[in-house]
Amino acid sequence: MVPRHLTPPLLAALLAASAMQAALAQPTGATTVARTAPSREAPAAIARSDEQRAQDWGLRTDEWTRYRELMQGPLGVYSPSLDPLTALGIEARSDEERRRYAELQVRAEARRVEKTLAYQRAYDAAWQRIAPGMARVNLPGAKPTGAGTTIASGTDRTAVFVKDGCTACDQAVQRLQASGVEFDVYVVGSRTDDARIREWARRARIDPAKVRARHITLNHDGGRWLSLGLQGELPAVVRQVGGQWQRQ
Repeated sequence: MVPRHLTPPLLAALLAASAMQAALAQPTGATTVARTAPSREAPAAIARSDEQRAQDWGLRTDEWTRYRELMQGPLGVYSPSLDPLTALGIEARSDEERRRYAELQVRAEARRVEKTLAYQRAYDAAWQRIAPGMARVNLPGAKPTGAGTTIASGTDRTAVFVKDGCTACDQAVQRLQASGVEFDVYVVGSRTDDARIREWARRARIDPAKVRARHITLNHDGGRWLSLGLQGELPAVVRQVGGQWQRQ
């Protein structure tokens, strides 16, 4: 029984001390178990995540599981950044599976190219609104000029698709430059980073004077190479023949 002569503050302090003693008297193991008990929601969250990832690629959950297993083996060691459709297609167990993954990949690539080109068009339009008189890519010593960003239709200009770190690409561009042909360079994988193109052009020994005169233009690929649907490795020198772009 609590003595009646205790004031309210003292009464509150007494009750708090009693509660603390009761808590300290509890077995330590019970507290530890409560803190370390695993959450039952984690497996469900992981399952939902895997299901969503599978849907992103048009796959079933069991196909996503197989992809993860494949990437834990030799395939993942040789190609650690391989996408699910390519990995499953390479390791297909039948012609039917191989066709399925090939078709899924073509659809995925088509959607990606469509979105990339849509964004590139928006980017081009924004550039013309915000900085119409500024070149998108300038070489050291080159004065600003309008930047060519699309593959011109109905012209006799040559388009050259290259990528960074490709010796054959550098050599192809150097041969074209020496021949005096006017051409447009499209750097695949530039990620719309002008610095990448400037550095590539420096290594490829592109003449800044020819860029200033628009005899040579430097452009981000922006998905154009995939949109042409041409076969083969880079470099690719292409021209428009009868309304169709063809490799030269």
